[in-house]
Amino acid sequence: MLKNKTLAAWLTFLAGPLGLHRFYLRGFHDLIGWALPIPSALGIYGIERVQQYGLDDPWSWVLIPLLGFTIAACSLNAIVYGLMTTEKWNARYNPQAPSDAPAGQTGWLTIGAVVCALLVGTTVLMSSIAFSFQRYFEYQVEEARKISQ
Repeated sequence: MLKNKTLAAWLTFLAGPLGLHRFYLRGFHDLIGWALPIPSALGIYGIERVQQYGLDDPWSWVLIPLLGFTIAACSLNAIVYGLMTTEKWNARYNPQAPSDAPAGQTGWLTIGAVVCALLVGTTVLMSSIAFSFQRYFEYQVEEARKISQ
């Protein structure tokens, strides 16, 4: 079965944090595919902690960025897949097919996946960095106030 570049790019963008793109491209024996849901689940747990304990919970500002960084990494991977040349794609994922096989070609749907991944991945990455640093610096200010009193 030929691996389609457009499908791989969309799977990576939409379901990358669950590892589905890794299973599509490499099969169910892929360890990274099985490990990807762990930081995603920890990030979701961090969001639940914020809802339960509030923004002052130190574990939340450690856990939430895990989800953000996982989404950003998968978005970057979707961009790499989408921009890969047809020859390189087919050589890597469709070695039995000719180098110009249609499964590795870039179409408008592939470019759509790249654009969406770029927009969402950048936003999520910057939001994750801002959230973690804001929480960290607020924590440092609180600790400094405790020391100075």
